[in-house]
Amino acid sequence: MTAETAVKAHRPRRTGRARKPLLYTVASLGLLVMATPFLWMALSAFKTRQDLTASPPVWIPTHWTLDNFAALLDQLDMPRYFLNSAIVAVLVTVSNLVFCSMLGYALAKLDFTGRSKVFGLVLAALMVPGNLMILPLYVLMNGMGLIDTYAGLVLPFAAGAFGVFLMRQFMLQVPDELLEAARLDGAGEWYIFWRIVMPLVKPALATLTIFTFLGSWNNFIWPLIATNDPDKYTLPVALATFANDPNRTVAGGNGMLMAGSLLVVLPVLFVFAVLQRHFTQGVATAGLK
Repeated sequence: MTAETAVKAHRPRRTGRARKPLLYTVASLGLLVMATPFLWMALSAFKTRQDLTASPPVWIPTHWTLDNFAALLDQLDMPRYFLNSAIVAVLVTVSNLVFCSMLGYALAKLDFTGRSKVFGLVLAALMVPGNLMILPLYVLMNGMGLIDTYAGLVLPFAAGAFGVFLMRQFMLQVPDELLEAARLDGAGEWYIFWRIVMPLVKPALATLTIFTFLGSWNNFIWPLIATNDPDKYTLPVALATFANDPNRTVAGGNGMLMAGSLLVVLPVLFVFAVLQRHFTQGVATAGLK
């Protein structure tokens, strides 16, 4: 190997090393931009009224306090709203895991007439804006008498096109030979689906769980439209209603909103922390075959 060849061989490696500090700097700046609003919200939940109205703004509370949380629990029925959000989010997530997995398995591993057309409908549904379906869904739920019910909040989102597409792409990676061997041993499709395929797609299930739970927990437009009874309000709707209350400033001000927003975010962070490893693996391998 000549000296010129050796220089050329080491040049890409040196270039890659030189780029790493720049990439780390850009990634750190992006993380800072994304995390700043959350940090401000979390710190403001523990600030006094003086710190919240201080000029220039105070980042770290001078006196840490839980008064905002106490005032929030006193002004709003937070346990009821939290329970409503939990019931709706859990039911929507579980139903998506079951139904999207079943349809994804059928589209990936079962040969039936019209399979490509069904998959085409799934892709077409991905392109339809969700807000476009609000009015038809409301007319349907109202006609069925499901307004102001948990069923009315859950059924419209019991299965989604994104979940079907995600599960199908993952299940395509399951070897057909493994399923054929199970069929030769006398296993039925239900046994194959539940005992063989589902354990192999845990990363996809974790990914779908996080996306579905996050979307349902933070859903605001549909619960706002589909609920008239305050006892059926979810957390986002209750906080938005409270934010528009003219007595909010007297009751506790923005500190109560920050405390409520922090309570809304914590369950999502918990779910993500529990499923983070599977979620990362799922995103990394999505769509590969």
